[in-house]
Amino acid sequence: MALSIEQSQEYVGNNRWRWSVWLNGSQEELDEVEHVVYVLHSTFNNPVRIVHDRTTNFRLDTYGWGTFTIHAKVMCRDEREIPLDHDLVLLYPDGTPTAA
Repeated sequence: MALSIEQSQEYVGNNRWRWSVWLNGSQEELDEVEHVVYVLHSTFNNPVRIVHDRTTNFRLDTYGWGTFTIHAKVMCRDEREIPLDHDLVLLYPDGTPTAA
């Protein structure tokens, strides 16, 4: 499988961002996924988030102030587990990355 994690981010002011992550892959690969377990930084309320929604490519929407590595376990219908990591990138409107 060639799945990966993609992201979007939007600066909302006061050193805060609204951001999303989701799975990227072929339709066939995504159809094999049962759910995704995202593990966020320990400072988040409920840092372990489970997403079952195939229609959004297992999209997780949240917000925060700093960057970190998102760990994910892709749980397949055939009981395989695929580990993925993604380094969250947060940019100010001028394109400067956050230092946190």
